Amino acid sequence: MLSTAPAGFNREDKVMSQANMLSKPDSVCRPEKYQSGTKRPPNILLIVTDQLRYDCIGSSGRYPVATPNLDRLASRGRRYTNAYSPIPTCCPARQTLMCGRTAETLGAYWNYDMIPAKSLTPDIPTFSSELKRAGYSTSFIGKWHVSPDYSPLDFGYDKNITHDEYHHMLRDIGRTPAFKKDWLGEENPLPLELSETHWLADKAIGELERLSEGSSPWHLSVDFNEPHLPCRPSRPFSTMYDPRAIPRWQGFDNDFHDKPYIQRQQPLNWQLGDMSWDDWSRTVALYYGIISQTDDAIGRILDRLDSLGAQENTLIIFTSDHGDMCGSHHMADKHYVLYDDVVHVPLIMSWQGKIAAGSVEAGFVNNCLDLMPTILEAAGIESGETLLGESLLSDRSNSRYAYSTFNGQQFGLYTMRMIRGESWKYIWNTTDVDELYNLEDDPGELDNLIRRPELLPVVTDLRQKLYERLTYLGDPLVNNEWLKNQLLLNLKQETAARA
Repeated sequence: MLSTAPAGFNREDKVMSQANMLSKPDSVCRPEKYQSGTKRPPNILLIVTDQLRYDCIGSSGRYPVATPNLDRLASRGRRYTNAYSPIPTCCPARQTLMCGRTAETLGAYWNYDMIPAKSLTPDIPTFSSELKRAGYSTSFIGKWHVSPDYSPLDFGYDKNITHDEYHHMLRDIGRTPAFKKDWLGEENPLPLELSETHWLADKAIGELERLSEGSSPWHLSVDFNEPHLPCRPSRPFSTMYDPRAIPRWQGFDNDFHDKPYIQRQQPLNWQLGDMSWDDWSRTVALYYGIISQTDDAIGRILDRLDSLGAQENTLIIFTSDHGDMCGSHHMADKHYVLYDDVVHVPLIMSWQGKIAAGSVEAGFVNNCLDLMPTILEAAGIESGETLLGESLLSDRSNSRYAYSTFNGQQFGLYTMRMIRGESWKYIWNTTDVDELYNLEDDPGELDNLIRRPELLPVVTDLRQKLYERLTYLGDPLVNNEWLKNQLLLNLKQETAARA
C-alpha cells in the first residue's frame, strides 16, 4: 500500500494519506473536553437496512415511495445525495462498515455463506470495540451477516438480540406463516404488530429504555432484514401501492447491446423468463410497501428516542449496505453489476447542535468505509488504526468520485471495479467488455459508450484515477503487471486499437 496519496491526486479526489489518521477539526469535541465534565460523549444510534436504493426514499424525490419518518430525520440533519456502497454485497459491505477497511484487504470478497471466504475476526478493531473500550454501553439488534464464527458479543457489544428470537417467538405462539418459495414477493398474512420489522422496533425501543437508564453513553445498532427480497409486507403496506401506478425504473428497458455477457445471463440464473414491466411492477409495489413498513418501524424508534429526551445528545445514522435491482435491467437482487440501482444508497445523519438541520451534502462518499472514522470522531476517540475512510463530520463537498467493487457470488467469480463522478461512470470488467456511461444523458445506464473513439481521453483519465485509488486501498487486483497494464495502457479489446 501507499503511505501517501498517489502523485497527481489531491483531497478533492477522495484519496487521503493513510498516514493521516483521523484528523479532527476544531469544531468536534475531543476526549479531554468530554472528560472535563462539561458534557458526556454523544449516544450513537445506527440504523441499517438491507438492499434499500437511494431513489426509494421520499427525500430523494425520484420515485413515489412514502418514507415520512426518514424524511423527518433528514429534515433534522444532513442528507447525503451521493453516498455509495464500497461493495454491493451483504457480508463484505457490513464488514467494511464495522472496521473501516475494504473487503479486499480483509479477504472478504463475497458472502461467506455461498462460496467460502474470509470474514472479520475480533483481533481487527471495529468501531463497536473502540466504543466499548471507551466506556460505552452497547447493544446490537437484528441482522448480523458479519461473521459465521463470531457474534456481536465478540466485537464489543454487551447484548445481542437476533432474528432467531423472532422466529422462535412465532413458533411458540403458533403463528409461523407458510410462505411461497418465490423471490418475487407476496403479502405477509401476519398482522403488522407481529411483522419482523415491528418486532425489531419493539426490541429496539426496549433497549433504548434500558440504555437510557444508565449513566454511560450508549451505542445501539438496529439492523433490519428489509427490504431484502423476497418482499413480504403486512397490511396496510402490502396494498399501499397500485402496481399500475408505479413508474418504470430508468434502467428497465435494457436490450443488453454491448453489455457484459453476465448481464444477459442473470435473468436466466434467476429463472425470471421474459417478464414485462406489468409483471415486475407487482414486485416493485411489494418492494415499495416493505420500505414504507420499515420506515414506519423506524418512526416508532425515533419517537421513543424523542420521548426519552435522548435525541438532543444522540448522533443518529441511517444507511443501507447496498441497493437492489428489483427488475431494473430485467434483473433481481444485486450481483454482477455496478449500476446505481445497487451502489447508490441512502445516508442520513442527525446530531442536534452539531449537524445543521435540513442540510444536504452532494459530495461523493463511501458510506460503509466512512462510518467508522465518523463514529470515532463523534465519540472523541483517538484510534491507533490507519483507516481508509474519512469522517463524514468533515467537509466533503469537494469529494468528486465514488468507488465500488464486486468479486463474485453464488453464480461464480467475476471481478469488477467502478469509478463514478458527476457525469461519467467507468466500470472495469477484467474478463469482459468494460462499461462507460454518460450519466447526464443516460441516468438509467442503458447505452455503453466504451467503444466510442472520441471518448478515449475520458476512459484513459478514469482508468488512471481508478488505478491510483485501488493502489491506495491495497486492492490485490492491481498488484501484478498484467492487470495494471490493462488500466494504464488501455489494454482492453474495446479500446486497445485506439490507444
